[in-house]
Amino acid sequence: MNHRRIGVLLSGSGVHDGSEIHEAVLTLLALDRRGAEAVCMAPDVDQIDVIDHLTVRRSQQKRNVLTESARIARGRISPIREIEPVDLDGLVIPGGFGAAKNLCTYAADGRKCRVDPDVRRLLLALHEQKKPIAALCIAPVILASVFGKKHRPQVTAGKDLDIMNDLGAMGARPQAAESTQISVDRENRLVTTPAYMGTERLAEVAVGIEKAVEAVLAMAPEPELAV
Repeated sequence: MNHRRIGVLLSGSGVHDGSEIHEAVLTLLALDRRGAEAVCMAPDVDQIDVIDHLTVRRSQQKRNVLTESARIARGRISPIREIEPVDLDGLVIPGGFGAAKNLCTYAADGRKCRVDPDVRRLLLALHEQKKPIAALCIAPVILASVFGKKHRPQVTAGKDLDIMNDLGAMGARPQAAESTQISVDRENRLVTTPAYMGTERLAEVAVGIEKAVEAVLAMAPEPELAV
């Protein structure tokens, strides 16, 4: 079977300290509906913090990003350090605070954030190979940090003025958008959508993610013919 292999970069399990589960599952569903293979991955590092999602209070627990992400991936997941760009035809990064805590330090450092070295390595390599990358919700700050000053990527994280100002300060070109819309930077092959940054309605989040996945697959390399 000829199909595209699209990476899904997870950051834990749960909106307050990991991947936003709805966004992650909608991404996996959209890929599967289109016959693409999802290649799940996450950094094998400790979470920055653990949040009780019932009380939204910090817990004293310690949790591992890869282990928690495996809950969403049903165990079919690899450490990101083992993933090479040749393994993928594109990448999607769901949002959630884990993207801003565990994949980069935006939650703590704002526009001066640093990106996990393995995440940065993979993003730069995919960009070099002209393979598309999508970032959902808050995850576009990662793209701004990695590509900002040199490539001036067009991205959206909704209409939050503070985040838009941070994106601009990081070198990106922020674009306001609704959660049912996407922003496509064709030159850099980047796709972004606000997801839960712009709405509380799951149906609207689903529309934006479906469009983002469709755009990634449209820009992904054609699969090689089976011999």
